[in-house]
Amino acid sequence: MVGSQTNPDMQRPSGRSNSVTERLTDLGLTLPQAVRPSHLFVPALTVDGLVTTSGQVPVKNGVLLAQGMVGLDVDLATAQDCARQCVLNGLAAIREEAGDLERVAAVTKLLVFVATGPGFTEQSAVADAASGLLLELFGDSAVHVRSAIGVVALPRQAPVEIELAATIRP
Repeated sequence: MVGSQTNPDMQRPSGRSNSVTERLTDLGLTLPQAVRPSHLFVPALTVDGLVTTSGQVPVKNGVLLAQGMVGLDVDLATAQDCARQCVLNGLAAIREEAGDLERVAAVTKLLVFVATGPGFTEQSAVADAASGLLLELFGDSAVHVRSAIGVVALPRQAPVEIELAATIRP
């Protein structure tokens, strides 16, 4: 990678399937349909080859996986599951925008918001679940920059909200 060093823990293991779709299947995961926002914005937008998603909350089959504040109402393991679901929802939005996840050249940024109770300081541990899933799916192409931010509240009382950015091949 130009201008940076790759963390050796972030390498895709050998012997993995080649396509993102195959890796999803290998992991027993299914990409949902992109969630349609109920407001005046789109799930994802591409400008000059960079697709950026709107914030994705952990909705699966139309229902939030959890509600409340991490460290009070939601434990760390559940928050990590929520982060992984947010990534799947974000990838669904990218697939809809780009037409195919195989067009993703690189995941460039992950922005993770965690609704937290007082004293909770493990926002990075929640974000690690999202980063880990992206690395499992995209390998070295998912080495990204990231911010993990604790907030007082998120839409619909979601414990986690994630935005993704990725470059797309023509």
